[in-house]
Amino acid sequence: MTSDADDALSWEGDEDGSAGTRRKQTAGKPASAAQLPDGWKAVGKDSESVERVAEDGAVADSAEPAEPQSLSTPMLLLVGIVGGVYLLYTVGWIIGGLNLEMSALFLVPSLMYQVAVWAAVLAPALWFTAVWLLTRRSAGWVRVLGLLAGAVLLVPWPFVMTGAVGA
Repeated sequence: MTSDADDALSWEGDEDGSAGTRRKQTAGKPASAAQLPDGWKAVGKDSESVERVAEDGAVADSAEPAEPQSLSTPMLLLVGIVGGVYLLYTVGWIIGGLNLEMSALFLVPSLMYQVAVWAAVLAPALWFTAVWLLTRRSAGWVRVLGLLAGAVLLVPWPFVMTGAVGA
């Protein structure tokens, strides 16, 4: 016959009903019995040993690569707006570079000028691609900072100073 204390520590279906044997069975297991549902991220010491619970209830090891998360709506809007600004910068560099071609040929040879103009035209697209690829695993604010820094650094000054028709 079991006492009330033993009944409090047992569940229906336990083989012998004591919590001591349950502790012995889990003593060989690693201490990371923590499980996280999808969408949660474990941080800190031993965070790589935390297991994930899939939608079907199966437990998966977190060392497996997870599906890439999609961008949030504000981040998607920001990337679209800054991408549009970079596209306008590309057009501005083309127009500004073509407008200054005749006056710049007094200072530099034609080949050097063409290389510089095409480098300036390609710079916004290259900057956007570099920030996009290099900040894939970074925090969102790092990507925003990189995109906004490019928007400040790549302003098409020939177009801004002379305009579309020249001053």
